[in-house]
Amino acid sequence: MSTADRAEAVVVQDLEKRFSKFVAVNRVSFQVAKGEIFGFLGPNGAGKSTTIRMLCGLLAPSGGSGSVAGFDIRTQPEQIKAHIGYMSQKFSLYEDLTVEENIDFYSGIYRIPAAQKKERKEWVIEMAGLQEHRRSRTATLSGGWKQRLALGCAILHEPPVIFLDEPTSGVDPMSRRRFWDLIYELAGKGVTVFVTTHYMDEAEYCDRLGLIYRGELIAAGTPGALKTELMREDVLDVLCERPQDALGEIEGLAGVKEVALFGRGLHVVTDDGDATAGVVRGLLHKRGYQIERVEPIVPSLEDVFVSLIEARDRAEHAQQEVHR
Repeated sequence: MSTADRAEAVVVQDLEKRFSKFVAVNRVSFQVAKGEIFGFLGPNGAGKSTTIRMLCGLLAPSGGSGSVAGFDIRTQPEQIKAHIGYMSQKFSLYEDLTVEENIDFYSGIYRIPAAQKKERKEWVIEMAGLQEHRRSRTATLSGGWKQRLALGCAILHEPPVIFLDEPTSGVDPMSRRRFWDLIYELAGKGVTVFVTTHYMDEAEYCDRLGLIYRGELIAAGTPGALKTELMREDVLDVLCERPQDALGEIEGLAGVKEVALFGRGLHVVTDDGDATAGVVRGLLHKRGYQIERVEPIVPSLEDVFVSLIEARDRAEHAQQEVHR
């Protein structure tokens, strides 16, 4: 059954990967709808790349089940490889070849029929905005141009599902924005995009997100739902002079769970935002700080993820104490 015949492009149930005694991916379950942009977030070593490798048919799972583009990840890895695009942060391009030669090479890899090769090449060059660079050696291109060329080569064969592993790492903000415009265009045409990123602003661009930590999926949902439903604590936005000094003053207050620098100010995590706001304002005023604002805000995704990870660590620590 192809993706066109079902609503979900990716289905994973209790997916597990063990390397000897180490559990890299621990009973992860989620679904990704056709045409959805699904963001997969987590710190280094959380299990993101291991999960992607299983979904791409490159690594056999130790347990659980899953399908990609309608094909079983256990029994049909070769069919999966033919129906997906994959792009890593290293950009799998040949630096000594020109833009056109790289596209020709991947046309051969994907066995694109001769009659379609020219049309697909022109589509990639136009999509990536590389008309003036088509005969340039790839090594001479900027990071942003290489990134778009790598995306074009990954989707030459028009796969219904594409996996992007940290695709914007190391490129400038304008190139990142342009790259996301291309992702939106693809999703608008029904392509499913599964992307890992550590940029929190990029997480906001996704339709839904999954947060993986120590091999476990600890949260999943839309960016809006994660920010409004999963954060139990309140967050205060504090803007004052000398925020680094103020951080040290505030973190000792009763009811304050965490204080972190955020832009030009501070984010304060607390159980009671209104009560703590008054205490923080009083303390800073007493210590002679110029205060611009102290007010409760909707938490950022970064706030949510830090809170969820710390809650998971606390629960694990408590469990270890019980078993001692």
